[in-house]
Amino acid sequence: MTEQSREANAPAIEPASNRGVDPGPGRETPPGSAAASPEKPKAGRRRKLVIGGVGAAILAAVLAVGIPSILNALDTVSTDDAYVNGHVTFVAPRVRGQVARVLVDDNNRVHRGDLLVELDKEPYRTAVAIKQATVDTAQADLTLATATVRGVEAEARSQYWKLRLAMEDVANRIAELHARVATVDKSKAALKLAELEFERARQLVASDNIPRSEFDHRQATLVTARADLVQTLADVNQTRVSLGLKTLPLESPDLGKVPPDLDQNFSAVRQAQAALIKSAAQLGVLHTYNQTPSAMMEQFDKSNSGDIDRTLAQLAADAPAVKQAEARLEAAKRDLAQAELDLRYCDIVAEIDGVITRRNVNPGNNVQVGQALMAIRSLDEIWVDANFKETQLGDLRIGQPVDLNVDMYGSRQTFKGRIAGFTMGTGSTLALLPAQNATGNFVKVVQRLPVRIDLVGYDPEKDPLFIGTSVEPVVYIHEPATGPDAGKFLQARPPGRPAASVAGSVAGAPGSGK
Repeated sequence: MTEQSREANAPAIEPASNRGVDPGPGRETPPGSAAASPEKPKAGRRRKLVIGGVGAAILAAVLAVGIPSILNALDTVSTDDAYVNGHVTFVAPRVRGQVARVLVDDNNRVHRGDLLVELDKEPYRTAVAIKQATVDTAQADLTLATATVRGVEAEARSQYWKLRLAMEDVANRIAELHARVATVDKSKAALKLAELEFERARQLVASDNIPRSEFDHRQATLVTARADLVQTLADVNQTRVSLGLKTLPLESPDLGKVPPDLDQNFSAVRQAQAALIKSAAQLGVLHTYNQTPSAMMEQFDKSNSGDIDRTLAQLAADAPAVKQAEARLEAAKRDLAQAELDLRYCDIVAEIDGVITRRNVNPGNNVQVGQALMAIRSLDEIWVDANFKETQLGDLRIGQPVDLNVDMYGSRQTFKGRIAGFTMGTGSTLALLPAQNATGNFVKVVQRLPVRIDLVGYDPEKDPLFIGTSVEPVVYIHEPATGPDAGKFLQARPPGRPAASVAGSVAGAPGSGK
């Protein structure tokens, strides 16, 4: 090794001033040394002040952020297990047929009443024409039945008056019989007087006390009286025969007697009654032959204050033939209305405002009634389903205000809402296969209860929310609850239903005591 290399590898000798050796008298202290630097204590103090200031600032920031966070945590309840939910309306045809046109596609926005799908209408137009012809035929049948019943009405009116005339005729004949019986009695008296006068004249003519002409006159009077009595008896028996009674001799005490119900059982009366029963049956009024003619007349007279014309007109309007024709016409009109309704159902329209999803129909498809063609998700009727832990439910009530932080909008948009109700059961109880805790392996798990939160002031045109997106609701438990059923766990009545209806249904429910 050379001398130069040994010098290069040898350690450098630090000057005595740098090792803290006193340079001795007569030597100057080099500038920059610790002993010769009076600003070094000042720099240390400044460093301490800066570190203390930074620590105070950090402590102030922690307090400024932490205290409101702590207070906010004490005043609110939140969860990250929440999502947007809403109504879904499935579009299905009400009639079967072949699809002619499909006017919408997925993600198209539609309004209520917009045409979505059109089915082939030709079969239903033909059905409408057939049903219209059936209605016209039924209308003609009704006109014919009405005209026929009007003829029956006229016939019934005629039979009614014939029955009344027959009863009156029997009464007149009975009165005539009594009058002729009285004439027989008168003829008997006249004959007896003629016999007495003839016998007196016969005795007087023998002694020539009266002229022969007087005797002849009284003899002629006697013969006439006998002839009158025979004639009156013949008239009485003739009247009896006309009443259906047998003839009686002059000496019979029953010459003027008739059965008390003769006016009800007389053949002409019964015949008129049978004709009226037949006509009335065609008008829908049923009588029996055991009913007396007087009872029938009384029944007719009691209807419509005894006005037979109004009675028969009412009976004609309610006649079975007319009612049957009216029923057929009504059935035909119903069938026509159904055919027209089926024709209108060929146009499948949107029932709500929303957005089309899950379209699975194309022109030419044959669809059945109730087959799902597409779905419409509502833009307005949406809400948030938040699954809070059971340990968080004690402070939640209906009507409490909620801030809704939606992940898709981040911190730049906060939606407002209010608690609308609580599901009557946790998510595990609503599962398809709920947990069985009676097996002996029970492990306590904190359950979650679905809570519905309605949106307040939501405008889908400005900031739409999509169903299924994640939401973090923050419920302000110390702010006053507002709206229907505020401050309760359960809703008192469905929204929009009158309270009186609920009260009436509760009052009439089993166990209500009413």
